[in-house]
Amino acid sequence: MHATIYKITPEALWRIAEAEGRFAGAPVDLSDGFIHFSTREQAIETADRHFGGQEGLLLVAVDASALGEKLIFETSRGGALFPHLYAEMPMSAVKWVKPLPLGADGKHAFPDMEP
Repeated sequence: MHATIYKITPEALWRIAEAEGRFAGAPVDLSDGFIHFSTREQAIETADRHFGGQEGLLLVAVDASALGEKLIFETSRGGALFPHLYAEMPMSAVKWVKPLPLGADGKHAFPDMEP
């Protein structure tokens, strides 16, 4: 199991979650009934596919073990297992939050990510 999973989110949405002390998810999460996360290996493709060209994003590193049994790895894109959280995410599970800016090539410039 992956020790750290990642959420890409608009900074404005994240700041609201911080103020409320919980993250219920982005509109797509609320629509799908779970919070979408990516593993370290999946994060760049997720950024390209779902957030291409978007500015004002954050990369949130989350301690997967802190999410309990509501975190389920399910088959998604290309048969890969993606982490989905069927609950709100407590802020206590957050390891760190870093900016996810666009680089000169128009792709997101990822910060150092822990394994």
